[in-house]
Amino acid sequence: MNWGDHYLLLADYASYVAKQAEVDALYRDPDAWMRMAILNVAGMGAFSSDRTIAQYAHEIWNTKPVVLG
Repeated sequence: MNWGDHYLLLADYASYVAKQAEVDALYRDPDAWMRMAILNVAGMGAFSSDRTIAQYAHEIWNTKPVVLG
């Protein structure tokens, strides 16, 4: 901290530590952890890196996919 926190990395550190304590407690409950993990995976269906990159290329660069083979 000799030169300050120019990028404000510590601005939300207290909330990060508090949330990590919640995660730690949840991890100690295997059933709750498994339920949340499954719901997390199930909820991210539309969020794949391939789809995101293809959508970005189409919408921003107006490109079309190249078919190989």
